[in-house]
Amino acid sequence: MSDQSRALPDRPSLRYLKLEAKRRLSAGEFATLQLAQLAIAREHGLPSWTALKEQIEAAGPASHALTQVRWVMSRFAAADTPGWTPPDEEELRGHFDDDYLSLLPPGRLSGLLGSVAGQLREDLVDVRAEPRRLRARVAGLRVEAATGGEPPYRLRELRFYPLETKVADPRLEAPETRASGVVPAEADSVAAESFAELGLVGLMLAGGNGDGSVWVTARGWADLDQGDVLLPDHRFPAYSITQLVTATAVLRLVADGLVRLDAPANAYLRTIRLADDDVTVRHLLSHAGGVDSPASMFAGRVPELVSVTGPAASCNGRRGTFGYGYGEYAMLGQLIADVTGTRYEDAATSMVLRPLGMTASWFPRGRPVSRVVMGHHLTDEGVFERAPARLSVAPASGGLWTAAADLVRFGLGWSSLLPGALAREALQPQAEFPGGAAGLGWMLVPPKDVAGHPGAGPGFSASLVIRPGTGQTWVILTNRRVLVEPINERLIRPLT
Repeated sequence: MSDQSRALPDRPSLRYLKLEAKRRLSAGEFATLQLAQLAIAREHGLPSWTALKEQIEAAGPASHALTQVRWVMSRFAAADTPGWTPPDEEELRGHFDDDYLSLLPPGRLSGLLGSVAGQLREDLVDVRAEPRRLRARVAGLRVEAATGGEPPYRLRELRFYPLETKVADPRLEAPETRASGVVPAEADSVAAESFAELGLVGLMLAGGNGDGSVWVTARGWADLDQGDVLLPDHRFPAYSITQLVTATAVLRLVADGLVRLDAPANAYLRTIRLADDDVTVRHLLSHAGGVDSPASMFAGRVPELVSVTGPAASCNGRRGTFGYGYGEYAMLGQLIADVTGTRYEDAATSMVLRPLGMTASWFPRGRPVSRVVMGHHLTDEGVFERAPARLSVAPASGGLWTAAADLVRFGLGWSSLLPGALAREALQPQAEFPGGAAGLGWMLVPPKDVAGHPGAGPGFSASLVIRPGTGQTWVILTNRRVLVEPINERLIRPLT
């Protein structure tokens, strides 16, 4: 029994402590369960298990997400030691919901968790726990988790991200800020906090409301080597956010009667065909077509798509099941081109960009040079270097370059290009995944009335989020590839 007193976490879990007592009993540390429980109580400065239980119950409702993450840590902490036995499928299904395990099968999940066993032996820190959600750090990993809303509160999300290398680049001191429109004070605060915490070179936050007003705040540098200050009208690659433009163009063809959502996509494809004749347009829009992504998504110049896919695009995924990739939207770009008789880029510009006044947005086929931002990556020494200039090989999947204000205009106005019923259908779940669902182009979190799409590529990250119920829109653009979810969380919650 340990003589060292331990502090209870902010939201202690009685269930976790019960499991810990059973684990220590099984390990032979104690002769009876009662002795194990007594030891744990005393380690937390209390005279008995009953006193420990009463203190925990008085602390209020526990976080189910924290409880489940602690089980994961306890169960897999010894995965790299001889004699450890991985949990079987039945045990895992007691802690992970069926949707999660359909995307990450039990064997694969155990292998991934086992690969970080050494870090799972450390304590959780910087814990931000809600009843069904958790954000924290453990050793060199960031942890994000969420559970379902009903008992037994199994995990429907669990992600471990490596923590960023600490930035030690003196050029990042005293970043300048430039703005356009009336920027909310909360947005300026979020920009300053996120810029420092995430170690960014440049950060653009933008937003708009149902009245059509748009604001942009830009912080940092467009090109650190040249010392170019980031300005609100600088252009970034949107990468996968492009798929929302593509989806809107397809839905315009549906509205015009030129395409049917539930018709086979091969009914409209001419230049390139799908290997699976049963994949529908709806399947492609909701990432449920099973179409393979290109082997390499980026190049110095944009090639002809047929040279990337061949004359028949392979479909090795599970049709009807969500599987995010770039192949579906590459083929939707080809469908748009075949139906309209023009290049995808020209059709998307005339059907979406121009009607919404997105004059600072376009689809370059070679590296753009006018008013564009340079991407950056961080070296092991914590110093920034320019990222190689790369373009998406499939313009309809990731080829849009744009300004923040233009993306806000898209978020505010895309539905005006479609009949009301079709716009509403675009925001209805079509294919579910842990933590959300895919609509027709949009990624949805229905309980939060949030829809959007991320984008990331060499040297850049981006995010577009809308709140359909209010018409509000937020955009994040950075010229470093990082996870922007913490910025989304800070930006959206204070402003709503």
